[in-house]
Amino acid sequence: MNRKPELRGRAARLARLFPTGSGQAARTPFVLLVVLLLGGGLIGLLVLNSALSEGSFQLDDLQKDTKSLTDEEQALQRDVDAYSAPDALQRRARELGMVPGGDPAFLDPDGTVRGVPSPAAEQSSVYVPVIRPPEAPAPEAAETSPEPGPTSTGPLTGAPEPATETAAQPTPTSTIPGR
Repeated sequence: MNRKPELRGRAARLARLFPTGSGQAARTPFVLLVVLLLGGGLIGLLVLNSALSEGSFQLDDLQKDTKSLTDEEQALQRDVDAYSAPDALQRRARELGMVPGGDPAFLDPDGTVRGVPSPAAEQSSVYVPVIRPPEAPAPEAAETSPEPGPTSTGPLTGAPEPATETAAQPTPTSTIPGR
């Protein structure tokens, strides 16, 4: 006589909402689901943390590389500035045997010459010492020469040959109107 009483009305409706039978069987899948979610979350956090740490190390390496490359760029820019200074350019040109040019003459599109050209100044025999920046190594040939001074003379020094009088003063054939 283990019979349950039958419920009627409101109590019957409420009884249908609750599961009948043992509560232990319904709890097992829920507990497994919670344990799996917690374990997966912890493993996901561990993977995320290690990925962030690796990215941080890579960022640090890239910042060091950027700093060293920036320093190298600045050193190269200082060298370019030192070599492109007017006095350095003039000194290097004199080392190559070049001399300052004379007054220029211009050729107009119609073939007339404007201005009177003059020959370049004679090359002086004044010795200009070679001053190199501290970063630039001295060439091997300069250490073996016994005497400082200009080493080469002749037409291959880079100096233009003196112009003759007929080439130095061309006669204009026509003039440009309005000038």
